[in-house]
Amino acid sequence: MVDTVGRVPVEPEPTPWSFPAPDRQGDDLVGLGADLEPGTLLSAYRSGIFPMPIGEQGEPMHWFSPVRRAVMPLDGMRISRSLRRSVREFEIRVDTALEEVIDGCADEERDSGWIDADIRAAYLRLHGLGWVHSVEAWRGGRLAGGLYGVAIGGLFAGESMFHRERDASKVAMVGLVDLLSDEHAATRVLDTQWQTPHLASLGVVEIAREDYLTRLRAALPLPLPTAFAGAGW
Repeated sequence: MVDTVGRVPVEPEPTPWSFPAPDRQGDDLVGLGADLEPGTLLSAYRSGIFPMPIGEQGEPMHWFSPVRRAVMPLDGMRISRSLRRSVREFEIRVDTALEEVIDGCADEERDSGWIDADIRAAYLRLHGLGWVHSVEAWRGGRLAGGLYGVAIGGLFAGESMFHRERDASKVAMVGLVDLLSDEHAATRVLDTQWQTPHLASLGVVEIAREDYLTRLRAALPLPLPTAFAGAGW
C-alpha cells in the first residue's frame, strides 16, 4: 500500500448547472447536457447522479440516477475460496497507475465500452484535485487489473474495473472493500451504479433510489478513508 500524506481534496469552482432532484424523476435517466467540469461532476455525485456518454461523441451528456441502485455492502462481499487464494497472489496499490487503469477500462475491445476521450480527461482532472482514485492489483511488477472511482467523504462511486489476469479486478474490489472498512464502515457507501451478474456474484445488491439517497446524505459528511486522504495525487 502506498503511503498517505494527509492532504485533502481541492474544491473546484462551483458549477453553473442545476441538476433535478432524482427522487422526483420516474426513470434512470434524469438529465441531458451540462458539462464535465470538476464542479459539475462533484455536484452530480453529491446529488446521487453520474454521467455516461450515449451515442456519438459530441452529443449531449446523459446523466443517470438509477431507480434501482447497485451497492456493495462492506460487510457482505462474497469471497470464494479460489478468490481468497488469488488475493494472496497480488499486491494492492492505490493511485500509482490511474491513467493505465482508466485506459484498461476504456479498451475498445471490451464489450459495452463507454469511456471516451472526454470522460477520460474529466476524471483525470478530478484526480488532479484529489477526488478520483484507483485501486490496483499488481503481480510481478505488472498492473494486472484494477478499478477507479470518485471518493467524496464516505461515498466511493465506482466507475469501472478491468483485468488482464484472472481474478485481478475481483482482487482490486476486495482491496477497496478493505480500505473502506474502518470505524465508519457502517455508514460508508460503495456505489456500483447498476447491478450485473458479475457484481451480484461478489455480493452487490440493489436498493431503491430513495434508500440510496438517504444513505448518501449520511455518508457525504464522513472523513475520507485514510488510503485516499492524499494518496498519490
